[in-house]
Amino acid sequence: MDALMPEDPQQIGPFRLLGRLGVGGMGRVYLARSAGGRTVAVKLVRPELAAQDEFRRRFTREVEALERVGGSGTTPVIASDTAAESPWVAIGYVPGPSLRSVVVDQYGPLPAHSVRALAAGLADALGHVHAAGLLHRDLKPSNILLTVDGPRIIDFGIARAVDTVTDGGLTTTGAVVGSPGFMSPEQVRGERLTPASDIFCMGAVLAYAATGRPPFGSADSGVHAVLFRIAHEEPDLAGLPPELESLVRGCLEKDPAARPTSAELANVTLPDEPWLPAGLLAGLGRHAARLLDADGDPTPPTPVAAVPAAPRRRRRTALAAVCVAAVLIAAGTFAALTVRDGGGTDNTKGTPGATGSPAGASDGSDGSVPDDFLGAWEGVLRGSADAPYETGRIEITQGRAGEKTGVYVHVSGERLCMGRSTLVSADADRIVFGESDVTTSVPEKRCTPAAHQTLAVRSPDVLQWTSGEVSATFHRSKSGPEAVPPAFVGHWQQRFDIVDAPPDYEDPRSFGMTVTQGPVGAPLVRFTENYPRTDDETGEETGDLVHCESTAVLGGVGDLVILGPPVLETGSDPECSSSGSSQNLRVDRFEGKERLLMYGMSTDGEPAEYFRR
Repeated sequence: MDALMPEDPQQIGPFRLLGRLGVGGMGRVYLARSAGGRTVAVKLVRPELAAQDEFRRRFTREVEALERVGGSGTTPVIASDTAAESPWVAIGYVPGPSLRSVVVDQYGPLPAHSVRALAAGLADALGHVHAAGLLHRDLKPSNILLTVDGPRIIDFGIARAVDTVTDGGLTTTGAVVGSPGFMSPEQVRGERLTPASDIFCMGAVLAYAATGRPPFGSADSGVHAVLFRIAHEEPDLAGLPPELESLVRGCLEKDPAARPTSAELANVTLPDEPWLPAGLLAGLGRHAARLLDADGDPTPPTPVAAVPAAPRRRRRTALAAVCVAAVLIAAGTFAALTVRDGGGTDNTKGTPGATGSPAGASDGSDGSVPDDFLGAWEGVLRGSADAPYETGRIEITQGRAGEKTGVYVHVSGERLCMGRSTLVSADADRIVFGESDVTTSVPEKRCTPAAHQTLAVRSPDVLQWTSGEVSATFHRSKSGPEAVPPAFVGHWQQRFDIVDAPPDYEDPRSFGMTVTQGPVGAPLVRFTENYPRTDDETGEETGDLVHCESTAVLGGVGDLVILGPPVLETGSDPECSSSGSSQNLRVDRFEGKERLLMYGMSTDGEPAEYFRR
């Protein structure tokens, strides 16, 4: 949960807001409490959608349909006001992490018995959804929350109202709606969907839960390639436990009629044991305790000055203890947790990535950025350390929630994007950035603001960076006015070997590169090119030269030096190409001389070689 921002309301309907849970296509989602103490998630519609009559009509119909779903495995509608100036709906809040978070950040792939229980729980929930005349259409790991007594499905139904009034709507002929890697063949082909489509998506989710990988690949390997595999190829189920083979393959049948129904999947026999591993269940208990510790006393609010600090602390601690005890007793892990944590109250004891701060240093307890996070961090988002296709960087400065304390750089094969990110929350182990802006876009107007970013401590020099479905390992990097490694600074020239050239031959071609010292985000690399102009009709050289000059923005200085796409300078010949890809540079020695190798980041290929001039 992130802190409320100044522009956020304090109350929506009868619910008092506690914090932000996220921002989606429909609007903002808040954690809130009713006067009676019930915790809910309130979705507040964006003003531009609220102004559209068609959206309001569909939103109203979808809320009414959600109210009919009921049953276990879904989040019930608690209250709504679809006629308000800013329409909203409140649904039951689920105090559990997403399946994606559990698999990627907390535990890893789930054991076979947990995946079977997951299948039964999801099938039961989908049965209620389908009985109400709805389809989920976007079942994926981030839309499935894990609780002590089973999985919960979120984010369905209302998404259809948004999509019909925005670009790429569900009602558009041939439109593809869903998340690559977790779509059905019918969705890929833009065909009419039935409940069997959700079953296929569930099969992909089960494979992910058991192996840690989407069975048709992720968007990192190319969206179109993933969609092709979904429609035409068999799933990759390497690492799937044998006892899950028939279950998962049955759900992933290409023919919708060949897939099992939700009723058949919900009636499987499950072992008489907790559905999740003990350590994971214990974590759910701690999560529930933190939720109760949020400022949400079910009694009418009393002025702070009237209640001594110590009684307030004891009351919250007691509530938290009751919740943790209930969860741990249900899981049968109370004794084990007590031994592991040593019976103490320090929640960071034994926690991976927990770090201390030296005396006088900021640990985030005063709302500021902990010192451990300050500085620059870089990582590879796609590709490998030696052959990156996409990189990320963030430089974190001191500040408090609501201030722009993060400067990010995102470099892909075709663009470099740079901007500032707003700090949402920070503690000793985790820092979260929310809304961003764009300060640099190469090429111009090709970048969108960075999404929600979370960085968690793994060691003093390593952070785990996550944004949406993408996660990467970031390492400490250089920053400041002398960020470029000295080995790269200077003038470099390409060398050409002309076969059978006369002794007095002078090659008119010259390709040079000049690297200057400076900070990341500055245009520090200059390219000059001179080559003979050729006649378009004869193909012969005309005698004069084409002169091109371009500059590239420094995008990273981690294991490699990263450059954004070069931009032509004013005065370059009209024949010069205005297109180019991002590059990564490295320096070595060849035949006793320093050599700079420049690799493109959009495709594989041989590097350009430069030598010191």
